[in-house]
Amino acid sequence: MSRIRIKDFGPVHKGLVENDGWINVKKVTVFTGNQGSGKSTVAKLISIFSWLEKGIIRNDISIEQLNTTVFKNLCIRQELVEYFHPNKTHIDYEGDACRFEYDDKENVFHGTVTNKLGKYILPKIQYVSSARNLLTILYSISQQNITDNEGNVINMASNIPFMVRELNKEYLMALTELAKDGFPLPIDSTSVHFQNHNTFIKTRGTRISMAAASSGVQSITPLLLVSSYLSKQVQKDLSERIGNIDSNLKNRIESELNKEDKALSEKFRSYCSYGKTILKDDGLLPVLEERIKRFIPASFTNIVEEPEQNLFPTSQRSVLYSLLEINNTIPSNKLILTTHSPYIISYLTLAIKAHELYGKSNLKKQKDKIDEIVPFQSAVDEQDVVIYELDEKNGTIKKLDTLHGLPSDDNDLNNELDVTNLLFDKLLEIEDLCQ
Repeated sequence: MSRIRIKDFGPVHKGLVENDGWINVKKVTVFTGNQGSGKSTVAKLISIFSWLEKGIIRNDISIEQLNTTVFKNLCIRQELVEYFHPNKTHIDYEGDACRFEYDDKENVFHGTVTNKLGKYILPKIQYVSSARNLLTILYSISQQNITDNEGNVINMASNIPFMVRELNKEYLMALTELAKDGFPLPIDSTSVHFQNHNTFIKTRGTRISMAAASSGVQSITPLLLVSSYLSKQVQKDLSERIGNIDSNLKNRIESELNKEDKALSEKFRSYCSYGKTILKDDGLLPVLEERIKRFIPASFTNIVEEPEQNLFPTSQRSVLYSLLEINNTIPSNKLILTTHSPYIISYLTLAIKAHELYGKSNLKKQKDKIDEIVPFQSAVDEQDVVIYELDEKNGTIKKLDTLHGLPSDDNDLNNELDVTNLLFDKLLEIEDLCQ
């Protein structure tokens, strides 16, 4: 389990008010709070440090190369560079393989490798931005140039956020791989199709272009397609994953293996050319595969902004359970969500309770009844879930309390619903005075 501690960065000031400030990143981690409270800020920092840890292990960058410029350049890509508080910002991150620390007062950023091979499983990290609806029109936008009043030509692709461009790469791969014959969406018997370079949906027997689809469909299509695609990629057998990597990465792996042991480098070439079976009786095969795993992801860290975006509550439930099912395919997967929706918390509570009941029930009939409410594949252990609330007024973060393992009803999202009822009661009192 990784963890992060944040002080005076963007809207986050004091940070977590317990656990010495450490935010634990579990298998399912949720951040709630008002606009501007820092939910996406925390999620983006987690993605930066997760990527950096991965880069260290893959030798994309060395510990010795780390400095404040490297860290701030990563923050620029995530649109966080304006969030530093001069002489105040302090961030710590502890992953499964590395630890990093940034101190603005001392102007230092450094890292250490704590467990280079051990328990660390290289993840595929995807940040699914709330701007994902842009993907449905991104191709046409990226091809356009406009001319300003002074005659300067502006390429529109340069204005597309980095995270959206990166997500688009995976989206195009996912469309090609999963949507040629139709990819089912968990709402209204709708499916997504990608044929002849055109994306369209079919719903209740009607074909509609993706550009004309509802905003909810445009939101969940890239979210679920990319999540499903990347989950399937990391589940493939190692030999199949090796067959899918490009020549540049193969050359890098071979070069790194050669530095350690020339015999491993030669066996890797055989592995790539003839497959795993040629080395089935070779005592070095386990060692070789362990080294290869440093370069090829075998888990999926899915960071999603606002999964509820543009969705009716029942569709929010379906999308959440789809994401949980994907997350449950591999024990080392992680799902990190930011949300404004009280329904997401409520449906997550159902998934936790269902997991508990699946463990208690002995009869198939009982499990079938539970499955009608929460699919077995989407149930989640209470120990694997943590929810944090961020306060935009004082820049603090607090862990949501639990009651018998379930998220407490006493949270900001539910409380706001109570406020609505109280305000309505006041209007009724005024109505009485008007009689």
